[in-house]
Amino acid sequence: QVQLVESGGGLEQPGGSLRLSCAASGRIFSIETMGWYRQAPGRQRELVAAITSGGQTSYADSVKGRFTVSRDNAKNMVYLQMNSLKPEDTAVYYCNVHRLRSASFGPPKDYWGQGTQVTVSL
Repeated sequence: QVQLVESGGGLEQPGGSLRLSCAASGRIFSIETMGWYRQAPGRQRELVAAITSGGQTSYADSVKGRFTVSRDNAKNMVYLQMNSLKPEDTAVYYCNVHRLRSASFGPPKDYWGQGTQVTVSL
């Protein structure tokens, strides 16, 4: 069984910074892509940022230049550094791993974290 545990959310003022962390644990052979999604009240879940095992990154247009995704392959961790936060960044942020294999011959699966609240407000 694979678990994702997120940390680092909270309340921050506009213009401030937060850093989210996500640790994947359990039987893990490889992970193709790790990333972050967010869901604000009344809105659909959206991709924020993702990073492949080779280090290729992708970002939502709304966070380009402000957020940075990184990962530690040895520790199966992914991070999201969020700078210049705006009120519209307020949402529950979910860690996601895409195409995780528990063995070299096993089928790839996707997993989600439980979510961490990020609130940007005065």
